[in-house]
Amino acid sequence: MATPLRSNRDFRLLWLSGLFAVLGGQMSALALPLLILRTTGSAVQAGAVGTVSVCALLVTMLPGGVMADRVERRRLMRLCDAGSLAAVTALTIAVWYGHAPMVLVLLVATSGAVLSSVYAPAAFGLMRAVVPPDQMGAATARLQARTATVRMVGPLVGGALFGIHEALPFAAQFLGLLLSTLCIALVRTRSEARTRAGSVFSRRELTAGLTFLWQLPYLRTVLLVFGLGMNFAFGALTFTALAVFSDNGTSGLGSGFVITCVSAGSLAGALLAPKVAPDRHARALIIATCWSCVLTAAALAWFSSAVLAGVLCALCMALSTIASIGFLSTLLIVTPEDRIGRVQSAAGFLSSIVQPFGPLAGGLLLATLGTRSAFGVIGCVLAVSAAVVTLSSAVRAGATPPPERPETLEKPPAAPGPAPEEASARPVHDAAAGPGAL
Repeated sequence: MATPLRSNRDFRLLWLSGLFAVLGGQMSALALPLLILRTTGSAVQAGAVGTVSVCALLVTMLPGGVMADRVERRRLMRLCDAGSLAAVTALTIAVWYGHAPMVLVLLVATSGAVLSSVYAPAAFGLMRAVVPPDQMGAATARLQARTATVRMVGPLVGGALFGIHEALPFAAQFLGLLLSTLCIALVRTRSEARTRAGSVFSRRELTAGLTFLWQLPYLRTVLLVFGLGMNFAFGALTFTALAVFSDNGTSGLGSGFVITCVSAGSLAGALLAPKVAPDRHARALIIATCWSCVLTAAALAWFSSAVLAGVLCALCMALSTIASIGFLSTLLIVTPEDRIGRVQSAAGFLSSIVQPFGPLAGGLLLATLGTRSAFGVIGCVLAVSAAVVTLSSAVRAGATPPPERPETLEKPPAAPGPAPEEASARPVHDAAAGPGAL
């Protein structure tokens, strides 16, 4: 009988590691642009920090997945933590002494994004070795709940610390990374690909994850329609709602309420997910999410109410979070162990690449068509995506893993350190992140 998650020592350590790291990251994510604004007074330079981070993450996401399939994943996570600690230490010292040049800030932001692109697929691989397949849905839900909670609390704490002293958020991030590194060091399980990936910059290796996703019609359809199309459209929807209910920037009350509701919906979805077995009802949840977004766009086209917008967006976000957990759990099980890093990075890449353009599209529609027409066009895009998911035979059929390649059946190389206590006794099938929460 599998060990319950609450008694799974290594899973608890992974959960705590992510808690400390994400909390520190959320605090610094708010403090970095505030620091640039205070230092230079330039909103353009402050915005450039976020742009550089997103671009660096997207560029290095696929190579990071290859790295996670080449190096023992726990060791790789520790190396990434060490690199992050060095970068944050340098920035903290510079800010404390009142000299943090823009070059250093951009360097820290870039290095953080690059290290994250390596750390994330390695973390998914290690979690797959720590958690049995039948507990993957519950484990993923707990990780989502942790992240949603921290995203609500982190910026508030970071802003408060920045108000006391501008170096404190970065000092807190350093402490979080230190605790995260300690937790990873205490994890006993190892996770190493049976057949290691080739060169990091080989076209074959960089596209291996995309190739695997394309081979499975269910994964391909859900990622392209739900992960890519719906993320883009919902990003446009939420930005349009924020702009409308802020009275063109003159009031933050309505837009702030919508943002709070979206965050609360994400947390509620993560908490409810274990009760509805999302891995068993992924298709129904995905369809429900898509059509709830369509109804939300239609309602906002006719009713101008920040309360209604917040409640409907919260509902969409809760359903999206549960559906994403179900999809991720399926993906974690069907993906072969030797491709976990590359598939995770490919799925994350597909889900993330269009997200920056959603708000831009929403703004353009609002400026050119007006409120009602903007919501109407977004609703039509959402309706097309919803119809494709609903009628798709590939989505109805579900995910069936392709036959294992002969080389993956070879005996895996011995991992350094003590052997995994449970992972070595079951088939190792790691996977990737599914579509991000809408």
